[in-house]
Amino acid sequence: MLSPQNRLKKKKDFEKVFKQGDSIKGNLFFLKKINNQKDYTRVGFIVSKKISNRAVVRNKIKRQLREATREELKNYDGKNDLIIVALSPIKRVGYKEIKKDISLVFRKIYNSKIKQ
Repeated sequence: MLSPQNRLKKKKDFEKVFKQGDSIKGNLFFLKKINNQKDYTRVGFIVSKKISNRAVVRNKIKRQLREATREELKNYDGKNDLIIVALSPIKRVGYKEIKKDISLVFRKIYNSKIKQ
């Protein structure tokens, strides 16, 4: 589970990231990123009804994205607000593919700066 300090929750924070953030596109999602003034990274997730009308499917995708992101946050040092927006191909893949795509995008964000 993603720790509470690493969750992006407030509407104004989401709006700020969408308006001012940079975009990075993966195969299964796109990511909006903006630097924050905190000592840690916060992440928000969006899985719209365009992905699936069924809440069960959308929630499963969000859980998989959260877990893959949680694992990546352990390895990277950053001070950003991120929003991960799922794209429609994500409903046809499993967790391993989601984790692989998250890892690739995080490498792009942090330029492979791994904590030592």
